[in-house]
Amino acid sequence: MSVSDQIAIQLPYLRRYARALTGSQHSGDAYVRATLEAALADRSLRDAIAHSRAALYEAFTRIWSTGHVEEPTGEAGGAHEQAARERLAAVAPTHRQALLLTTVEEFTREEAAVILGLEPQEVDVLVAQAITEIEGETATRVLIIEDEPLISMQLEGLVTDLGHTVVGTAATHEQAVEIFGRHPAGLVLADIQLADGSSGIDAVEDLLRFGDVPVIFITAYPERLLTGERPEPTYLVTKPFQENTVRAAISQALFFNSTRTHA
Repeated sequence: MSVSDQIAIQLPYLRRYARALTGSQHSGDAYVRATLEAALADRSLRDAIAHSRAALYEAFTRIWSTGHVEEPTGEAGGAHEQAARERLAAVAPTHRQALLLTTVEEFTREEAAVILGLEPQEVDVLVAQAITEIEGETATRVLIIEDEPLISMQLEGLVTDLGHTVVGTAATHEQAVEIFGRHPAGLVLADIQLADGSSGIDAVEDLLRFGDVPVIFITAYPERLLTGERPEPTYLVTKPFQENTVRAAISQALFFNSTRTHA
């Protein structure tokens, strides 16, 4: 596979990873652009990326670790992104990198170790630290927007096991708005294609009029959201999903959120 083909396939997912890591689409994209510029300037790096998805993430990690990337100015983002930047200033991100790489990005522990320049055993320790962070999160109320009953039940059980309260499950846009109006939530888990043909994306846009609430999209159609044509979700999980992937996304969303609605 050529380097251009490899990058074209992996770029949306690298951007997803960068957004989850930084808490900001604008900041994440700045690091991704710097990674691509480095690849253009380095033939050996381009050759490595052409043969390995991990090589692209390893290059991103080297640039991310320097912190010497000029981020875009002029658009500060919402309260959610501002809170993300404030918390990142005080927290070392390595354990979150390990968790995201091995769950959301689905690298093996060995691949994650190469990307981070660590031993596999060290990756295990970092992931365990991140899981401890998940368990330490303050409980919140969660709205699930999902039209598949079995998936909805699975998500409800997972959320409850983490100590959160499910305020309701909605299978349509209308149900989601109605439930949220009666029971405001501090976190939303949403599919994008709902039972009556309505859109989870539209439902979320309506919910966000009530306030700045973190949203995790869980979908079999990530390409509909990773287009670069509109503000993209910071948290995006692809179906079929692993429960640890959803746990990681919940941890990130609640870690960065400054306006949690407590259970």
